[in-house]
Amino acid sequence: MRLPYVPNPPPTSSPEHAAIVARIEARRAPRPLQSLDLALLHSPAVADGWNTFLGAIRTQTSLTPDVRELAISRVAVCNRAWYEWKHHAPLAAQAGVSAAALDVVKQDVLDPERRPADLLSEKQWAVLLYTDEMTRNVHVKDEIFARVKELFNDQEVVEITATIATYNCVSRFLVALDVGERNGTGPDDVSTH
Repeated sequence: MRLPYVPNPPPTSSPEHAAIVARIEARRAPRPLQSLDLALLHSPAVADGWNTFLGAIRTQTSLTPDVRELAISRVAVCNRAWYEWKHHAPLAAQAGVSAAALDVVKQDVLDPERRPADLLSEKQWAVLLYTDEMTRNVHVKDEIFARVKELFNDQEVVEITATIATYNCVSRFLVALDVGERNGTGPDDVSTH
């Protein structure tokens, strides 16, 4: 990483700071604090807001795990955020996304006209194309949005959009600071099983 990580366990300078660390530890439990947490804790207020926001995106939406993790994993590929890939591609696999489907997710460019129907459902494919549009172009083509709107209800569309936007933020933070020292690696350097 381009900055030193905060020591683990993080030292705290006030009861408020200690409460922030406790909230992050509670969200991560039973796992320990992650490299991302130890980077963010240089700014306790930012770490606290990040923890609350990401907690909602990761655990409080109505999205199925496969849809959520495919969107996050595709953001990782588009932005070459291999720390993000390392954490979320295995979650996609746990949600039932096959290794062959994850190989499609890893492709640099997806052909919107060539959905691998034997590997990805219409919903999954629409989410991947929507993720590409939001991540690479920001402005989403009408036909891509129409397909997402046809397949998902309004709440799901908002949650998919928020997930993609959020993980674009995450990936940019990870790559800029080289959190987890994954820059310069790639998706094949991480097992998804």
